[in-house]
Amino acid sequence: MPELYISWIEYHQTIEKLAVKIYQSQWQFNQIICLARGGLRVGDILSRIYRKPLAILSVSSYGGANGQVRGKIRFSQHLTMIEEKLGERILLVDDLVDSGISLQETLHWLNTRYSQYITEIRTAVLWYKACSCFAPDYYVYYLPENPWIHQPFERYEQITPAELTTIYEKEKEKI
Repeated sequence: MPELYISWIEYHQTIEKLAVKIYQSQWQFNQIICLARGGLRVGDILSRIYRKPLAILSVSSYGGANGQVRGKIRFSQHLTMIEEKLGERILLVDDLVDSGISLQETLHWLNTRYSQYITEIRTAVLWYKACSCFAPDYYVYYLPENPWIHQPFERYEQITPAELTTIYEKEKEKI
């Protein structure tokens, strides 16, 4: 499987490019929902740029060795938000669409629980893989070769607090 390595700078620029694509579409939304964990940073930054409320839905489908094994999708019990009710026009964001199942199932989850509030949902991701059964409304990069994407925060899935302590203790010795 091909691999794609993304730096922090590339990651943030890609989120900014996604913001531009959404803006250029002239679609007006009044709520952002991000899928945690991968969509948290995307949702946070878009929420700040657009000055729209952010809601969070925790979703998990990967685990196993290096978090690269797809399993059964699991949802949190509730949507986390500070607003009293959900907005009508929702921008649903995640970092990528791989199989497409997470976004499909999330749309079903939202429509089952919040259909009385929702008039429209559109989806936005940074990377859209060709192997996906779901096409997002907005994306920055289409990836025909379906690479495994190594995102800059991946480091934190492989390091422990003890290892960080060792690194920073050595750094203190240099001062």
